[in-house]
Amino acid sequence: MRKIKYMLKCLKRLNVKNMFNIINKLSKKTHKSKIILTIDIIYCALRYGAGYYDYQEFEFYNLTNKERKTYLTRVKNNYIIKTYNKKEDFYKLDDKGIFNETFKEYIKRDFLIISKDNFDDFVKFTDRHKKIIAKIINGEGGKGISLITVNKNDKEKVFKELLKNNQTLIEEVIIQNKEISKLYSGSVNTLRLFTFYDGENAYVLNSVFKIGNGGVTDNFSSGSMYTFTDDDGVVIVPAIDQDDNIYEIHPITKEKIVGFKVPLYDEACKLVIEAAKLMPTIKYIGWDVAITDKSPVIIEGNSYPGVFQIKPSLTNNHTGLIPKYQKYMNIK
Repeated sequence: MRKIKYMLKCLKRLNVKNMFNIINKLSKKTHKSKIILTIDIIYCALRYGAGYYDYQEFEFYNLTNKERKTYLTRVKNNYIIKTYNKKEDFYKLDDKGIFNETFKEYIKRDFLIISKDNFDDFVKFTDRHKKIIAKIINGEGGKGISLITVNKNDKEKVFKELLKNNQTLIEEVIIQNKEISKLYSGSVNTLRLFTFYDGENAYVLNSVFKIGNGGVTDNFSSGSMYTFTDDDGVVIVPAIDQDDNIYEIHPITKEKIVGFKVPLYDEACKLVIEAAKLMPTIKYIGWDVAITDKSPVIIEGNSYPGVFQIKPSLTNNHTGLIPKYQKYMNIK
């Protein structure tokens, strides 16, 4: 019943124009008729809970039904979150101020929540940190994040501007690991580590490596790219961006992506496993983790993590995340 309700909600929000744009694009790519593709998309929605974006992103048009069944789709992802994550507690992760207070030991950086009454604290903070990261407390997708250099004579002006923009969380800038900076130094490139906590133990189920590409954040929605690592932190497939461009080599730095080993990867996994145990009512979390020269640091935790899976065309193994997830979760 829960899946049906979610699918009906998706149907109400269906962007018919976008769907047919994708069908037209896939028809040219696969040389299949638009009618056949439309029927298949509807079938996959009903059978596997796959939206038309799932159908395109995970290349269902090239998969057998047996292979399709193994892929985590939006409907299945929603089922996991509804089953294992208590909605009333989402704020503990989504509110960046509360998150930073809860996970002080794990974020490993200085921060301050500003208000009209604590300008003196802001002055002291910016005396310690000439460059700061400013965030909107409830911002998503990298929106509302600014890197600011605060000059001595501009403190009051910057303070007022931050309050005006609702950027009330300021943080010490993370200086990322030198090896990771070689890939791309314009943003902090992060791991998205997905954990599941069963009440006794926590496990890392999926490991995504996000890399900037011309912007100051590594968010996929901001034009960056992502790839996947194995259990040792080694990148195993080329990176991909929002437009389905594939990168074996970073287009700006010309550094090789496949085969890159994320430094301090084991330590990063241990960090999120310990952090996951602090959220017993939110069992499935997507953690964004940066790596410095000294240690991994948690940036944020996502109470409603999106779906990241390797495109079938990037690997010979056309198996999605479901078989692995079923070892830890009851996924219907």
